[in-house]
Amino acid sequence: MRHELLYQPSFAVARVLLDPGDGIRAESGAMVSMSPTITMDSKMQGGIGKAIGRLLGGESMFQTTFTATHGAGEVLLAPPSIGDIMSLTLNNEGMMVTSGCYLAGDLSLNIETKASVKGFFAGEGLFIMRVSGSGVLLLSAFGAIHALRLEAGQPYIVDTGHIVAFSETMQYEVRRAAKSLFGSFTSGEGFVAHFTGPGLLYTQTRSPQGFGPWIGQFVPRGS
Repeated sequence: MRHELLYQPSFAVARVLLDPGDGIRAESGAMVSMSPTITMDSKMQGGIGKAIGRLLGGESMFQTTFTATHGAGEVLLAPPSIGDIMSLTLNNEGMMVTSGCYLAGDLSLNIETKASVKGFFAGEGLFIMRVSGSGVLLLSAFGAIHALRLEAGQPYIVDTGHIVAFSETMQYEVRRAAKSLFGSFTSGEGFVAHFTGPGLLYTQTRSPQGFGPWIGQFVPRGS
């Protein structure tokens, strides 16, 4: 799948170029524009069970497939939030993707939703998405994307609201940010994830959970 990322890092758009017969699967509502040679089809991929899993994981029940049925063309895709898009090429491997960060991917990629009790207690939702196989994966973030490669046994700590995706080879544990529960919440961090390599870890420079309360202070209150 040929593609390019435009207008990074704040208002990123993915321009996907499709040859005749090629296709791409995207999150519902991600399309900005497309060539008239492209056919769009929206359905529950993998049946009702996987569709409900995606919904519980913060994604749409429906996913849209764009196919170049009438000749070569392009599709422009963008996430709903302000931020960056990242392209990953998976080579028979798996990537764990947090809620709302999946944008699009090759049709060859397998998508399933896994229960995550760790994420639930961190206030990040009960489910996380696993994307596996070989092909191009497009992820979106709120803010810019910061990438880290952890060696085997190397530890690293990330605020749970800033996690975008990580290799399934990595181990992680959700803990309180401070030793005491009171200290964790008064620090403004709450819960953090302790990762251990090897693998790749992608974080976003802004947190949706923090942005809501921040912008809320400027919204006029009714009397």
